[in-house]
Amino acid sequence: KMSKSKGNSIYADDLANIIGVDAVREYVLAEMPYLNDGSITFDNIITRYNTDLANNLGNLVNRTIAMTKKYFDGIVPAPSEEEEIDNDLKATVKAAIEKSVALMGAYHVADSLDEIFSMLRRANKYIDETMPWALAKDESQKQRLNDVLYNLSEAIQIGASLLDSFMPSTSEKIFQAFGGENRSLYDCAAFGIPESVTVTAIQPLFARLDFKTLEPEIEKIREEQIKAYKAETGETSAPAPVKEETAAETQEKAPEITIDDFAKVQLKVGEIIACEKVPKSSKLLHETVKFGNEIRSIVSGIAKHYTPEEMVGKKVVFVTNLAPRTVCGVLSEGMILAAEDEDGTLSLVTPDKSELKSGANLG
Repeated sequence: KMSKSKGNSIYADDLANIIGVDAVREYVLAEMPYLNDGSITFDNIITRYNTDLANNLGNLVNRTIAMTKKYFDGIVPAPSEEEEIDNDLKATVKAAIEKSVALMGAYHVADSLDEIFSMLRRANKYIDETMPWALAKDESQKQRLNDVLYNLSEAIQIGASLLDSFMPSTSEKIFQAFGGENRSLYDCAAFGIPESVTVTAIQPLFARLDFKTLEPEIEKIREEQIKAYKAETGETSAPAPVKEETAAETQEKAPEITIDDFAKVQLKVGEIIACEKVPKSSKLLHETVKFGNEIRSIVSGIAKHYTPEEMVGKKVVFVTNLAPRTVCGVLSEGMILAAEDEDGTLSLVTPDKSELKSGANLG
């Protein structure tokens, strides 16, 4: 909920001045799931920037360039041999291409983008698995080190080709760094096109952001919005901040429904058998929930109120006939029910009889 009077509106040009145009594009495309509303706050923006762009993409590119320059003066020929772990990386890249294209064809832009970043995360894991720094200490492993760095450079350039529609400036920088060019989807699937790769050092793509460091700049933007609001309205002071409604207050204003409307909602008791934090979010938990003989994956925005350890073993009421959606890269096949107090305290809706079996219908 944005308001000029509160100075909490987020304009694209202000955001681009802080994190760059491509980062804005990536956030908006990744955080606006198909047929659903998206959320935009400075806190979420910085979290996703650090997770996807700094830690994942930027880190992968910077490490690969640095190691190629250090160990081979920036030039690595195509591999002479393949190991099982190399084939696994290539299979992941190929699958990411197919999934990303299929999802774009169905207008699931956020999910398509997530497939690309999942592939890049696999490439980062490949670095940890092959340990190039350890290979570099053994002269007999020099060819293997070459092959690892070549495979990484190919995964990166294919990733850059897939990202070109989303982040064109970033993709161009990657192509320049690796001496490559934007590939067609057909060529993306042909892993190992160039006979050799020559890298050029570039400025780090995405440096990590610290909210505290950016806070003065964000506050300045807010003050300018309030000042502009005063100039437009002729007020000498901005209106008092509007108290954000609690879930209970919002519910009180909801329109009346009929029994037929209520009958459309399927409510079931589910037993949470596993729970973990969603890596890309400070607010989300990923629950594995048992409904009788059925197991579902559900994402809930309750991480600030419950720990994963607290959730395991609980029997909670869920809405089970919502259309599935992907949230921060995790499939969600339902919605947990909770009540919110006036002070914002959240409490899960649970059956008062613990012996009630999972999968039991409510209504």
